[in-house]
Amino acid sequence: MTDVTERNRERISRRQVDKFTERRAQLAASALQTLAELGYARTSLREIAQNSEFSHGVLHYYFSDKVDLLTQSVQQYEAACVTRYDEVVAAATSAEELQQGFAAAMATTLRTDAPMHRLWYDLRNQSLFEEGFRADVLDIDQRREQMIWRVVDKYADLTGLPLAVTPPVAYAIFDGLFQQALLRYLAGRDDVIDELEANVQQALERSVNRG
Repeated sequence: MTDVTERNRERISRRQVDKFTERRAQLAASALQTLAELGYARTSLREIAQNSEFSHGVLHYYFSDKVDLLTQSVQQYEAACVTRYDEVVAAATSAEELQQGFAAAMATTLRTDAPMHRLWYDLRNQSLFEEGFRADVLDIDQRREQMIWRVVDKYADLTGLPLAVTPPVAYAIFDGLFQQALLRYLAGRDDVIDELEANVQQALERSVNRG
C-alpha cells in the first residue's frame, strides 16, 4: 500500500467520523425541546422521535440509549450556557455595574430559558441514581461553578475588597437562589423575577469582606 493510498483512507475515515459526530449533534439539538418539556423520566427515544423529523431507528443508530442522547443534548446546551455571564464580566467597569448586570442576566435567563434550566436540574438529580451520566454532570457542574466564580472574583477586584467566600460556597449560594426562583417561576409566581434580581445583588454584596 502506498503512502498516498493510506492518506486517502485516513481522510475518508476522518470525514466519516466528522459526519457521524455532526449528525449526533443535530439529533441532540432536536431532542432538547422534547426533553425539556417532558423531563428525563417521561421521555423515551420513541417519544423524541415522534416529536421530531427523525425516526426511532435513526435515533437508535446514533445513540446507544436515552442516557447517551440526554447527555449529548445537555452537554451541547451547557457549552454555550457556561459563558452566559462572561460578557457582563468583561463589560463591567464598576462593582455596581457588574452587580446590576449579573442580576439582570440571571433574571433574563430564568424568564427565557426556564424549560432548559429545569432539564439541567432534572439531569443533576437523576445522576444520583444513573451512574451512566454522573461524570458528565460533575463536569458540567464544575464549569458552572467556574462561571459563577468569574463574576464573584471580578466583583471583588472592582470593589478592592477581600473575598469572603470560596468558589464552592459562591456557587452553592447563587445556584440555590436560582433553583428556588425557578421552582417558584414554574409555579406561576410572577414576582419571582424581581425577587431573584434583588437576592442576587444582595448575595454578591456579601461575597466580599466589608470589615
